[in-house]
Amino acid sequence: MDNSKYGKVAVLFGGHSAEREVSLKSGAAVLSALQQQGVDAHKFDTADTPTETLKEYDRAFIVLHGRGGEDGVIQGALEQLGIPYTGSGVLGSALGMDKIRTKRVWQGAQLPTANYMTVTDENLNSVAAQVGLPLMIKPAEEGSSIGMAKVESQQDLLDAWGVAKKYNSPVLAEAWIEGSEYTVAIVNGTAFPIIRLVTENAFYDYDAKYQSNSTEYICPCGLSADVEKKYQDMALVAFSEVGALGWGRVDFMIDEQGKPWLLEVNTVPGMTDHSLVPMAAKAAGMTFENLVLEILDTSLA
Repeated sequence: MDNSKYGKVAVLFGGHSAEREVSLKSGAAVLSALQQQGVDAHKFDTADTPTETLKEYDRAFIVLHGRGGEDGVIQGALEQLGIPYTGSGVLGSALGMDKIRTKRVWQGAQLPTANYMTVTDENLNSVAAQVGLPLMIKPAEEGSSIGMAKVESQQDLLDAWGVAKKYNSPVLAEAWIEGSEYTVAIVNGTAFPIIRLVTENAFYDYDAKYQSNSTEYICPCGLSADVEKKYQDMALVAFSEVGALGWGRVDFMIDEQGKPWLLEVNTVPGMTDHSLVPMAAKAAGMTFENLVLEILDTSLA
């Protein structure tokens, strides 16, 4: 197999974000799959390797989750160095990482997303009245459900706020949606089969994503073909509206009345053995090895 067209590839993973451990696992899986297919791929942990040394590479496969990797920072550095890279550019990465601005963009595009407000020390006492209980607290610029909590009382709100603001990120309170959670993986403009997520936890949190063996990933997701196509199209539009490119994932819920609500977009999703993009690709008949090459191809665009 001749994959010399890619040249010398830096697989960027690790980093300094709160998602470092997940990124290390994702990156190791991607690196191994690329090397097995004859790609001249090399580990590049931005936590201990100077960014300037990326000049030695022909392109970068970004598997840096969270801040520094998914927020436009590394993308901007690569642009300055003139090095092609996978996935979204500076704008799409920055917008996709910011849950508050993502929701504003979606609202402007008349896409369905739940009621919310930005939480501050000054408005903390009015959040429950304005958003309603229960609600979800989220650090706006973290991923992997880090710092998120379901709030059912004012005391819950105070506790959740105390945790979320430690992440040095704006915090949003979002109306709680009772229903089923789904995700749509997107690679090169194609929406893969939708996965329905079922967890025994209050929501699909960090434990449910990476540690629990009881989380269920249901694919086919149980929606009719027409409805699934409608939500795949919705995800593609939502992905495009924030300027995301190449590959990623869009999460949404369907409430008990059957109405969809967009949750967030992920521009550098996980690639671990618990991750959803590889799962969806497999359901579409694509091996993990083929998937990483498809993603690497986004750096050729």
